Amino acid sequence: MSAEASPEAEINRLRWRCRRGMRELDVVLEHYLEHDWPVADAEERAAFERLLELPDPELYFLLIGRNATDDPRLAALLERLRRTPRD
Repeated sequence: MSAEASPEAEINRLRWRCRRGMRELDVVLEHYLEHDWPVADAEERAAFERLLELPDPELYFLLIGRNATDDPRLAALLERLRRTPRD
């Protein structure tokens, strides 16, 4: 987050980035943003932002466990996301 951006502006920016081409991803990512982001540490937040940079198919395959990552922070975050309730 830049020094000039307010926390609300940062959340709005991330909320927009959570909107994907797959509803399944939208649900999981938006749930994380609303419930887990506020209490996440800086490393987990950075991992979440790295996930948001991935193309939808790659992110989806990581999330469902079809593909794996060598990054332990991403792996931990993906495991947390897999436990997200699907409303």
